[in-house]
Amino acid sequence: MTKLGPEASDPLLPPQPAPHFPFSTRPPPQDSHPPPYILLPAFPGRHIRRRPCCCNYSSYLLISAAIVTLVGLTLFLIWPTDLDLHVARIRIDRVRVFADPNDTISIDLSLRIRVRNPNFFSLHYDYVDVGIGYRSEPLGSIQSAGGQIPTRGVSYVDAELRIDGVQVIHDVFYLIEDFVRGSIPFDTVSEVKGILHLFFFNIPIKGRVSCSVNVNPANQTIVRQDCYPEASCKSDIFKKNFLILW
Repeated sequence: MTKLGPEASDPLLPPQPAPHFPFSTRPPPQDSHPPPYILLPAFPGRHIRRRPCCCNYSSYLLISAAIVTLVGLTLFLIWPTDLDLHVARIRIDRVRVFADPNDTISIDLSLRIRVRNPNFFSLHYDYVDVGIGYRSEPLGSIQSAGGQIPTRGVSYVDAELRIDGVQVIHDVFYLIEDFVRGSIPFDTVSEVKGILHLFFFNIPIKGRVSCSVNVNPANQTIVRQDCYPEASCKSDIFKKNFLILW
């Protein structure tokens, strides 16, 4: 009699699966250098604060004040000022004193006037008028032609003055004494009138200066010269008023 196994003895049970032996696998190699990571701390959300309206108003006010100040300084710098006039040279070409019938003097002078334009714009002058005197007594005057002075430039104006038969009753003795001493004092009054070209505007400008000049008749050089402006031009007066209002 044949002995039946458990499967044959119990036909109602399902068949047992065959035993499965898994293969031995190696673990995947680990990277010795892991990728770098940056850890950032978490910050709480910041609340954006709105500036009050007064701060914006103050900033606008400061900007406006800076612009107005800049414009004022620009006008102050570019506004025309007085011209600088000096006698660069006085040369005595001829001096004659006549005692009969009246005490008269004849003198020929060559003058060179130095005109400096301190402005930042060119100047066109119409004329330069020079009057000369001796010991507060006028001898004569001469007017030269116009010209052009560049920006912050210097121009020299030459003029010749011939004085014939000027009666000097009391000063003729002082003139002889000054010749012997080697220093003749002259009084000059120089006046220049022109137009200053400021952008698209033409501004009239006028300068007037009086000088006391001592000339050495031997070598025709100026020993001493003192100049004083007699009157300021209108542009300079406007400039001073602008500063007062500012």
